[in-house]
Amino acid sequence: MAERINLSKKDRVSVAWRSTWIQGSWNYERMQNGGWCYAMIPAIKRLYTTKEEQVDALKRHLEFFNTHPYVAAPILGVTLALEEDRANGAPIDDAAIQGVKVGMMGPLAGVGDPVFWFTLRPMLGALGASLALSGNILGPLIFFIAWNVIRLGFIWYTQEFGYTAGTKITQDLSGGLLQKVTQGASILGMFVLGSLVQRWVSISFTPTVSTVKLSEGAYIEWDKLPAGAEGIREALTQFASGLSLSPEKVTTLQDNLNTLIPGLAALLLTLLCMKLLKKKVSPIVIIIGLFLVGIGGHVIGLL
Repeated sequence: MAERINLSKKDRVSVAWRSTWIQGSWNYERMQNGGWCYAMIPAIKRLYTTKEEQVDALKRHLEFFNTHPYVAAPILGVTLALEEDRANGAPIDDAAIQGVKVGMMGPLAGVGDPVFWFTLRPMLGALGASLALSGNILGPLIFFIAWNVIRLGFIWYTQEFGYTAGTKITQDLSGGLLQKVTQGASILGMFVLGSLVQRWVSISFTPTVSTVKLSEGAYIEWDKLPAGAEGIREALTQFASGLSLSPEKVTTLQDNLNTLIPGLAALLLTLLCMKLLKKKVSPIVIIIGLFLVGIGGHVIGLL
């Protein structure tokens, strides 16, 4: 009896590392097939010794494939297990391997988008941007390091999970688990993005609603301040104590809106953009429209 051929950890690490370039040769005919085949090469070389077997395996993995680039890892793991069994004599044909790939790539693509693109990356980006805006160099570093640690860790451990579970993974992920993961990730993503609306979306309506003249003693009398640094110090002290910078209190439309519901305009604008996206309006059209509205509003004195 021939000795069983097994993929070593080094082989599997090579496959996982190569899979990070799964979209490197993306094409409109078979999409990620080139990157997938490139990732499988270390395993193919280990499992098959003759040139004919290796060529057949390469052709087998040049078929159509497309999913989220990171969640391709568990599919790779299952495929590695199938190829290993086939190389050791198991009755696994090309159609079975391709069937597993096609059967898994669709459901997993629905998990990858809300988890990575709509939840994790916006959260890390918001954290990094917040630190960067305050001049902290840790902002971009945290985003870059955390994103890649999570990404590479996910790719490796889910590929190992797929390799260990083999074909049983299709049973684990074909039921209600996928729906629950997708729904939970979507809810978390909407919660995070909703909490960032007030911080990142800024609208200010500038029309003046009222102008009230303040009584003496309620504002800083600049002409009575000492000259030089002493005057600046006194002005800062008076402002900190609550005195107005000018003898008139100007109330704008935005001030009234902030008194009623802070961030209402930003929320309404966000909901409008979401509705337009739901109606299949191009994001480019929405962006150009926002530019035109902003410029027009500024010209007429509304924004």
